[in-house]
Amino acid sequence: MTDSQNALEFLYDPLRYEQGAPVGELTALRTQAAVIWVDEHVLPQWPGGKGFWLVLRHAECMQVLKNARVFSSQLGATQLRDPATPEDLAYVQQMMLNMDPPEHTRLRRLLINAFNSKAITQLEQQIALHARHIVDRVTGDASEGECDFVKDIAADMPLLCLADIFGLPQQDRYLMYDWANRVIGYQDPEYSVSSAFDSQAGSAIAREALKLRPQPDSNGRMPDPRTRGGMEDLYRYAHLLAQEKRRKPGEDVVSTLLAQVDDVDGKVTLEEFENMFWLFAVAGNETLRNGIPGGMIALLEHPAAWQALQADPALMPGAVEEMLRWWTPVMNFRRTATRDTELAGASIKAGDKVVVSFMSANYDEQVFPRPDDFDIRRDPNPHLSFGYGPHFCLGAQLAVAQMRAIFLELTRRFASIEVIAPPRYLRSNFQRGVKSLPIRWRLKGC
Repeated sequence: MTDSQNALEFLYDPLRYEQGAPVGELTALRTQAAVIWVDEHVLPQWPGGKGFWLVLRHAECMQVLKNARVFSSQLGATQLRDPATPEDLAYVQQMMLNMDPPEHTRLRRLLINAFNSKAITQLEQQIALHARHIVDRVTGDASEGECDFVKDIAADMPLLCLADIFGLPQQDRYLMYDWANRVIGYQDPEYSVSSAFDSQAGSAIAREALKLRPQPDSNGRMPDPRTRGGMEDLYRYAHLLAQEKRRKPGEDVVSTLLAQVDDVDGKVTLEEFENMFWLFAVAGNETLRNGIPGGMIALLEHPAAWQALQADPALMPGAVEEMLRWWTPVMNFRRTATRDTELAGASIKAGDKVVVSFMSANYDEQVFPRPDDFDIRRDPNPHLSFGYGPHFCLGAQLAVAQMRAIFLELTRRFASIEVIAPPRYLRSNFQRGVKSLPIRWRLKGC
């Protein structure tokens, strides 16, 4: 165990990320090499592993992400942490996120029309209405006040929009909040047992599904949420919702998927449907829920940008792209080498883990001049926050539309927003999560 490898433990130690993302440390590594080898030591909050290649520069990250034949999403799935058992790996390999072409392409094609530009344009009025109602609930009749930006503003936007797209009862949307917390926050003792949903206010199918909610063990640990047994309530809800949609199909994503499910010759298997529901309920929620407060933190730290957006809303599209680059909600994704290969001088062996650092790539000085600056006029802005290549995020346009809507509403309605306590960050080496962001706000004209 070398001193140099000890110095790299911050890359995978979840505890480090409660202090904030290691942007400066990644910059120091990136100036030395495009690709480095990282051992995975056993730490109090990390089980250890076989080690991985960390890809730090923008060009090499793109090279990995676009070449699924050499860098597979399927072989070892896409998380830094290996699934615990071969059975767990086999199950998560049924998820579109953890597939390679052509299987990945087959499933993606079934859903692409629900997330293309035309579909998002049709949703924009409803998204704007959600943003207005969220701010209305926060302000009430007051002209100034305090709230937790994460819980009171950022969390509800993706939940409301996902409920629309899924055809989910609106009163059940906080089930997705809890599911996402348990999955993304499995390393965080607070999030891993999240239970914000009020079952008495939910639908009958929600109450039925919650009967299968996993319980903490004697040490307070929940089962691994990447296993089927770790999310029994989610899967039960998916099947109960499916029964409703079969009786009364609509234009939502769940109805679209169910039309393709057949045990004999369907285009979507039962396991694929379950995993697709898991993916959208979790990934479609959590990434945006952290991207919105990340954008707010950027504006709080750069008040001139806030003032510029108040004066000129036409700057908002560029501002949202810069928020996504500057914050980078998903910090990394993993691939597995299918054969021996070379990348930027690194000799990678078949079966090696290859982890692309979106965060490091988004601060690459060769692509982003003065990357530490938050520049809402940055153009071009080829950030990798939604990935690249065949796995480019299917919901990217929807996420951008939601961010634009909520920040347009905030800059239109509020004269000022100021932080009143330091933000609390998620214990996670995967999602750059914000658990709370206490703010004081004041409406315009007051």
